[in-house]
Amino acid sequence: MFAAVLCTALLSACSAQNGAPSADGINDPYEAQNRRVHAFNRGLDRAIVRPAGKGYTAIVPDDIEDSVGNFSTNLGQPSVTVNSLLQGDMRGSGISLARFVINSTLGIGGLFDVATDFGIEDHDTDFGETLYVWGVGEGSYIELPLLGPSTARHTAGRIVDLFTNPLSYNLDDPESYIPPAATVASRLGDRGRYSDTVDAILYESADSYAQARLIYLQNRRFQLGAQDAGSSIDPFELNTEGF
Repeated sequence: MFAAVLCTALLSACSAQNGAPSADGINDPYEAQNRRVHAFNRGLDRAIVRPAGKGYTAIVPDDIEDSVGNFSTNLGQPSVTVNSLLQGDMRGSGISLARFVINSTLGIGGLFDVATDFGIEDHDTDFGETLYVWGVGEGSYIELPLLGPSTARHTAGRIVDLFTNPLSYNLDDPESYIPPAATVASRLGDRGRYSDTVDAILYESADSYAQARLIYLQNRRFQLGAQDAGSSIDPFELNTEGF
């Protein structure tokens, strides 16, 4: 675990040196490559993800969609607990642990968000934010196949988050397929639910790559507290990852 943390932290630090941010605060030295990946993601969205998302929301009742989303979020709470501890955020760690215990028991495995009904607010974080707290730079902007907009630091965080969640390696087959399946279903629900706004970004803007990049970077920086609320762009209350 320590070796993975060290390697990914070094990866982010090194990537931060690959080019400097432009006047608009965007560090994108791999733009040509990123645009090719964006074109691939856009084509995949048009051919598969978009119709699947619309079909999912058309067939699955809203209450079940909400339950799937709650279930997926609850499965991520152990990782949130670990990352909160690594950030020295004892309150956040306690909140995420409490939410996981309450929703896993009273919420029938997380299908229902009972913790929020009890006044325990939602708490979310990831290892990308842990690296930010530790002082690791944002690094270059990267668009990942399937996953969409990211940065070098966030990409490194994604890798480590595979190990910060105990459920990732403590479940036997076929139970180990449940978390990724729930995540995919939740993302499809989001894609169908916010289809009009996502379509406007991907298919109606003059430069969908630049638009998605700007929205992602400003939202991510705002989430981390690195940018004030006045600079935030959140047109559909949905992270622009994984179009």
